[in-house]
Amino acid sequence: MSRRAAARRVVVVGGAGLVFVVGLMQLVPYGWTKTNPPVTADAPWPDAESEAIARESCYSCHSNETDWPAYSYLAPMSWLVRRDVDRGREELNFSEWGERSDAGDAADEVEDGAMPPRQYTVIHRGARLTEDEARVLATALERMDDEGG
Repeated sequence: MSRRAAARRVVVVGGAGLVFVVGLMQLVPYGWTKTNPPVTADAPWPDAESEAIARESCYSCHSNETDWPAYSYLAPMSWLVRRDVDRGREELNFSEWGERSDAGDAADEVEDGAMPPRQYTVIHRGARLTEDEARVLATALERMDDEGG
């Protein structure tokens, strides 16, 4: 067998194996269910600007108003998205304000540049915060925290 034929065989067999493994991944049920529970208590945004920034940069993981992108239906991305949304809602949920709301910690995360996370903003470029947007959002979160959020 020539080198070219051997290389072609490796590519074909490897590609078929990859397709098979990705197909098997689709059978793992984690990430299949994508829910947006009802909004029970909207976050009390102090102004429209901060709310608009939060909706663009935070709500996909930190609310019950998640926009489930097409890639969230295919493993292994579905697993990652589901995990991120579950964790985000657990930490801070703008749709269930007052139940577990710690806007002060969220403001610190925004000020430190930890939120929104880089792995999210790489794909969702509109979620990236400018310095001014981060300042507006952090100030609003601190104000909401001071008002009992």
